[in-house]
Amino acid sequence: MTVIVWIVEGTWPACVDAARAHTPADADTVLLHVTGHEVPDAAHGAYAGLLGRARPDRDPGTAVEHLAAASAEQLLASAAARLGRPCTRQERSGRAEQEVVAAAEGADLLIVARDGDRTHLGPRSLAPTSRFIVDHAPCPVLLVWPEPAPTTATIPPHHC
Repeated sequence: MTVIVWIVEGTWPACVDAARAHTPADADTVLLHVTGHEVPDAAHGAYAGLLGRARPDRDPGTAVEHLAAASAEQLLASAAARLGRPCTRQERSGRAEQEVVAAAEGADLLIVARDGDRTHLGPRSLAPTSRFIVDHAPCPVLLVWPEPAPTTATIPPHHC
């Protein structure tokens, strides 16, 4: 059994705990983190457009890329330690929704946490990226709450 666990800052512990609780100990577990291009690209663009191209060694985009890679590595290490069983750590870069869906191809399970409005039950508990992943995943998805789920009293009333 191959299990992909999407590791995102703020919600990853719930995903790792779900992997421990709902998958066999001998599952081929992949801890997946995706780093977007938006911030490094903005830093590169700002430097090139505003400050010139004469000193590429001072381009802040490169430093931001290194910081993002170190942060991802640390996050994956923390997730692996919490999982407490053999796993593979995978870092990808690009658009998270595209990379997670691509990584889930051929997997038996994808574990994703709710990351939208978590004060109410319903579709808004998923941010657009997670909604895309849930809608397009090529395998079953285990969708978890990062904290206890709200009560059913949070469901909006039905209007006829």
